[in-house]
Amino acid sequence: MLRRDREGRPSPGACQHQEQPCTLGVSPSSPKAVWSRRAMMNLLPVAPLLLLLLTTLEARPKPAALKCRTGPMDIVFVIDSSRSVRPFEFEIMRQFMMDIIGSLDLGPNATRVGVIQYSSQVQNIFSLKTFFTRVDMENAINSIVPLAQGTMTGLAIQYAMNVAFTTQEGARPLHKKIPRIAIIVTDGRPQDRVTEVATQAQNAGIEIYAVGIQRADMNSLRAMASPPLEEHVFLVESFELIQQFGKQFQDKLCAVDMCMDQEHGCQHSCVSTPGSFYCECNPGYRLNVDAKTCSPIDACADGRHGCQHQCVSTRGSYSCRCRAGYYLNQDKKSCSMIDYCSFRNHSCQHECVSIPNGHYCRCRSGFTLQPDSRSCRATDLCNGVDHGCEFKCVSTEGSFYCVCPEGQHLQGDGKACSKCGGGHIDLVMVIDGSKSVRPQNFELVKQFVNRIVDLLEVSAHGTRVGLVQYSSRVRTEFPLNKYHSADEIKKAVMEVEYMEKGTMTGLALKHMVEHSFSELEGARPLSHNIPRIGLVFTDGRSQDDISEWARRAKESGIVMFAVGVGKAVEEELRAIASEPVEQHFSYSADFTTMTHLVENFKLNICPEEGKGEMEIRGLCECEVLVQFQTNTVAILRSLTEKLAQMTARLEDLEKQIADKK
Repeated sequence: MLRRDREGRPSPGACQHQEQPCTLGVSPSSPKAVWSRRAMMNLLPVAPLLLLLLTTLEARPKPAALKCRTGPMDIVFVIDSSRSVRPFEFEIMRQFMMDIIGSLDLGPNATRVGVIQYSSQVQNIFSLKTFFTRVDMENAINSIVPLAQGTMTGLAIQYAMNVAFTTQEGARPLHKKIPRIAIIVTDGRPQDRVTEVATQAQNAGIEIYAVGIQRADMNSLRAMASPPLEEHVFLVESFELIQQFGKQFQDKLCAVDMCMDQEHGCQHSCVSTPGSFYCECNPGYRLNVDAKTCSPIDACADGRHGCQHQCVSTRGSYSCRCRAGYYLNQDKKSCSMIDYCSFRNHSCQHECVSIPNGHYCRCRSGFTLQPDSRSCRATDLCNGVDHGCEFKCVSTEGSFYCVCPEGQHLQGDGKACSKCGGGHIDLVMVIDGSKSVRPQNFELVKQFVNRIVDLLEVSAHGTRVGLVQYSSRVRTEFPLNKYHSADEIKKAVMEVEYMEKGTMTGLALKHMVEHSFSELEGARPLSHNIPRIGLVFTDGRSQDDISEWARRAKESGIVMFAVGVGKAVEEELRAIASEPVEQHFSYSADFTTMTHLVENFKLNICPEEGKGEMEIRGLCECEVLVQFQTNTVAILRSLTEKLAQMTARLEDLEKQIADKK
């Protein structure tokens, strides 16, 4: 039978000995309950005044609540804020939470508290690791804005299990045996299933208290609460009685602190649990087999310290130390050698080399360290090594190079000399890929390039070939040092994609001078006397100025040939071509008239052919250029025949189409 005080109200301990879920209030079917409902209807007009009076009474000073002296707990309030909870009712729920919190011994090593609210969704107010003082928790609770939607209690329990009670959110690990308690406060019937998820939560070690208010469904409360139900299910018939329930609930949460009420024998600290306790050691110590005393942990003994050189144990921790001549890095584990050279007091003329506990001086290649162990003197490599030069060795600082007598050519090995070097050249072909060329003619240009390659002795020490395509921009298809065989070059040429767009010939010449004939891209040094030849192929007027970079190309020693087809401008071709201009450029409406190049080349490049009127060149360069020109014109003749055949087929096709019309 429910115990009551002198005025007939349920006493704070009224439900302690009931076998059924605890219900505070009166039976809904009793005459007193009927009268109460009628009275409440009559009091609705003065409800604001009563609310003000209730607030004033709540604001009156209260005697300090006694703190729970039980062991630590992890408590999460799961609060129903659905639309059925009216604003003043939600305020009473706030006070309920704060009353419970006010009686707890809070702290990171004591009881931790978290709060979530739910309706059709779940919202985390603060987690178990967020606050550890009553003031901070009350401020957060007072700032809650109800969600005012549905009642998804099962979803809230799922969130509490999967999120709120995880170690990431502040819950202590299960092996510490700290109780995990969920207090669910709801006023309605859940709109989702709760039985299965509540069972999962209980199996996960969560003790669930179900507190129902007014319209709460008793079956749902029983389905979600932990056993025994008479200790975990509470039904409060009105929000006004929830504060009385809160006092009773505090008694259930507060238990005997076993660490305070008996001699526990723990050397460092005692942790109380319901009905028991266990001992813990301070950081850096481990619990001995007697489960009471503690011993320092030798952090170096297990070999997991990660120190590169030496591990030094300290009480409960360790530190890393480096050997002499090294210093500890920022990771406090690895060591780096001290750079004695960085002190800038070594006096080495060339290079300083650090070693543990000191340094030594070193000279650059081609120099010898002097007896003072600091200064360096250049070594005459031509006299000190087997240089292998056929004619003459020339020493430089730290190196040497070979030269040949005038009229002879240095071979690709950089040592042997010969009269003409087997016709080796550095050839860069610059082809027009503008829109006016058209795809079918661009394929003929690629065939033209490959026919030239067929007649060259391509190798790393022989002839080198590079290819540049241009339109509105310039693109190196492959540099001089990319391929070392004719087959590789021909394959790369056929894979070149037609660029289309504009005709920036000046930009292409600039690229050829600055990049294509640089030693970085494979051009041999000028001292090797390897002829540098640039062949520019274009079919239209340039959209930028060509004069500046055409002049620079020739001044840098590049022999320039210009071939124009179609709408190419003769004035531009002449500006590109080397002297004598007439023998270094060609223009025609198609490929058929380009065969005259061979005669011009032979008559004007070599001194014996030019009757002393032209620039005198070395015999090697003459033979190389004449051979190159002869081969080029042969290729042009072949391409002319193919173009004529293609033109004839196109004319025949056009005639057939016209006849059908």
